[in-house]
Amino acid sequence: MTADIIVLESDKQRLQVAPELGGSVIDWDWKPQHGWVPLLRAWDGVSADRYTVACFPLVPWSNRITQGGFEHDGAFYPIHANRSEEHYPIHGDGWLQAWKVAERSDSHLKLTLESRHFDGNPYHYRGTETFRLLPDGLQIDLTVTHLGQKTLPYGLGLHPYFLRNAATRLRFKAEGIWLADTSSIPTGHTTNLPAGWDYNTSASLEGPLIDNCYTGWNGKAIVDYPDHGISVTMVMPDCNGYLLFYRPPGYDYFCIEPTTHPIDAFHMPEQPGLSFLAHGDSLALRTKFLVGPSAGAA
Repeated sequence: MTADIIVLESDKQRLQVAPELGGSVIDWDWKPQHGWVPLLRAWDGVSADRYTVACFPLVPWSNRITQGGFEHDGAFYPIHANRSEEHYPIHGDGWLQAWKVAERSDSHLKLTLESRHFDGNPYHYRGTETFRLLPDGLQIDLTVTHLGQKTLPYGLGLHPYFLRNAATRLRFKAEGIWLADTSSIPTGHTTNLPAGWDYNTSASLEGPLIDNCYTGWNGKAIVDYPDHGISVTMVMPDCNGYLLFYRPPGYDYFCIEPTTHPIDAFHMPEQPGLSFLAHGDSLALRTKFLVGPSAGAA
């Protein structure tokens, strides 16, 4: 497909965004010394599948919802599956719609979306997504404002695809994890991290599939690229403890997703992490991607 691409560039970084493609980042590169180094997996420039971009917004919820929808305040709200490869609706609907440019300068870009019952779902909201080039990285602010008359549960997240190779290392603090079935739906929580799933100390991205929600996250994750002499620290300042981690075996990327709630929180006791927004109420998520020297660099 063709898409209008907006480029923000400084002497150190270059960000490319495609508003029509779900408000997605399609490329983010850094220039440590000589030449550009890709920090996220770049879009191929052809596919309309958002799962091929560099990063997309998750609004008005993150990850999967089971049981065909959810119940709130005595009413059932159906949500349709929105991806052919998935049994359940996933990642909201903002990523499936075209966003509009509201503000633009050399170093920042603000996109907006008004979504009214997309694909028959109950949500009517206004979303904003703002990108800012920082001296040491990138900041993405995602907000949602509920425009419907009845209070509904909301969540937010980002879905960045980080590049990886044999040298890449990842570290983040976590106290526990939601174990899951083959459809990645939580089956129970444990504080005993499975072997090869503990990233409290720097570790390789090699290993079997992980598609789970970690708990007790402190809002900071460090991706180290010693072969490029740089690292990327993802920071969620207002973190409430949840980090979604996707580690597909055999691929050159992985995903660490800052989010406000765990997978299928709609059907968990007390619906952890969800925000119940009345008409005019808003929810915000700020994420920074800060570039610095590699811990493994000579």
